[in-house]
Amino acid sequence: MLVKEIMARALTDAFAPTILEITDVSHHHAGHSGAPAGGQSHFELKIASSAFDGKSRVASHRMVNQAVADLLAGPIHALQITIVK
Repeated sequence: MLVKEIMARALTDAFAPTILEITDVSHHHAGHSGAPAGGQSHFELKIASSAFDGKSRVASHRMVNQAVADLLAGPIHALQITIVK
């Protein structure tokens, strides 16, 4: 299973998002430190969920990071998060 699919499942289970867009941008980082051959290491995430209502941007980002902590400890080197409210 692709890292993107695993991340989508974890975020869907945690937040039931109304918007969930995950883009693998690893190709932009090819050859850089932390960018393994084959990609699946750098992602951009756009997410909207009522779970973030009343939360600051920092708190919302922490919630996302916690939901995908196992991936951030492993295959994901960088995750750019955009919370849509």
